[in-house]
Amino acid sequence: MPLSPETLKKTWVDFKVYKNPQARFDLINHYSYLVKITAGRLVTSMPGGLDREDLVGAGVIGLVKSVDQFDPTRDVKFETYAIALIRGAILEMLRDEDWVPRSIREKLKAMDRAQMALETKFGRPPTDRELAENLGISDQEVGELLVRMGRTNVYSLDDILGTGDGDDNIHFVELIVDEGSNPGGEIEGKEIRRILGSGVDKLPERERLVIALYYYEGLTFKEIGKVLGVSESRVYQLHTQAMTRLRVHMRQEGAVHAG
Repeated sequence: MPLSPETLKKTWVDFKVYKNPQARFDLINHYSYLVKITAGRLVTSMPGGLDREDLVGAGVIGLVKSVDQFDPTRDVKFETYAIALIRGAILEMLRDEDWVPRSIREKLKAMDRAQMALETKFGRPPTDRELAENLGISDQEVGELLVRMGRTNVYSLDDILGTGDGDDNIHFVELIVDEGSNPGGEIEGKEIRRILGSGVDKLPERERLVIALYYYEGLTFKEIGKVLGVSESRVYQLHTQAMTRLRVHMRQEGAVHAG
């Protein structure tokens, strides 16, 4: 049974101030609905070899982490913080499972390299035609790969930051929702936020809106498509283009490791 607002506030105090393990359990139980909601919205069709319980299990890890790390005194809504970490944990699990066929993954890597090279050359994201000519494939194949890239690399802002491996790294989902949760140091975190923020500000309007709606508001790409009045596949393309721009910007500013 969900906790009342008054009881919920008291439970946070019991856990954070008095370290009451029962309070921790009650908080996790109270917010457990966030895991199923996030998993259901994030993955509409299951990759082979996985079932819905795998997603839920990964999401629970994110929920527990969010309860343990959340600071109720900060002006951040817990649901926003938790959904970000739950989604990150699920996507990280999917990436670790390597459920994309090797042949497709190699094509995606080639596409990523081509995008970055052409972005640096032109000072803007390449068109589908320019990518097709560079890769020696058709415009249709480029469009299909861009959609596939969006579907398989939606956690790419952690890749841009050079993070995602180990508990001591900075995760983008933590940076955007809680300035105090940066284990790499407050000064470093502020500088990364400044550089990343300046990169987001330079994005074209639609790409910037996709980033805001996906990472800040928690909308799915399908829902974003309805907001923008475009297809879901077009949203994947806009997201991929935004990731390319941000990756180049972060590397030019020296905010991430080359690799």
